Amino acid sequence: MEAFTEWKGVAAPMPKANVDTDAIIAVQHVYTLKKSGLGNYLFHRWRYAQDGAEITDFVLNRAPFRRATILVAGSNFGCGSSREHAVWALADFGIRCIVAPSFASILHENCVKNGILPVTLDEGLVEDLLNMLESDERKDVAVDLQVCQITFPDGSVHAFTLDPAQRETLLQGLDPITAAERYADDIAAFQQRDRQVRPWVWQSNSSLR
Repeated sequence: MEAFTEWKGVAAPMPKANVDTDAIIAVQHVYTLKKSGLGNYLFHRWRYAQDGAEITDFVLNRAPFRRATILVAGSNFGCGSSREHAVWALADFGIRCIVAPSFASILHENCVKNGILPVTLDEGLVEDLLNMLESDERKDVAVDLQVCQITFPDGSVHAFTLDPAQRETLLQGLDPITAAERYADDIAAFQQRDRQVRPWVWQSNSSLR
């Protein structure tokens, strides 16, 4: 997983509350374990008409937001089902950071596990940022996870907080597997002790009578 330390990019405004995971990626697109290509289905029902034509006024179909790498949304972003494909679709599209007043807890966790930084800001600050992105010619937002600060298009700097363990996971670019591998010696030592204490747990099915 790519580490997240600093990032600057075009931020797309999506002033909607309660954007659920079915809106992020519809259920018919989740029957796959492949992450590549899921960005094509991100917000598919909002981006495309039934005939496949782009809906021109949707934010990600408008310049310069077509190349957005940061998404700014309303409260309770990612509510609904727990499908991880929603985060896979965001990542495959190129989103590296999402800014919102609040997140659904499972989506927040899935973002961290997939290299996307979820930034929680006061609702008033998010509203200010949304207004800037709609009205100001400048659309770039900069995020520095090392110091936990975000810089708006007008140059104002705002602090945010993130759970220390989640922050370290993103800074080091650790997915759950690589994070566990850091403790390989501890895991092996536990297994060795456990074999002595509970040998029956380690018996193969073929040896059980």
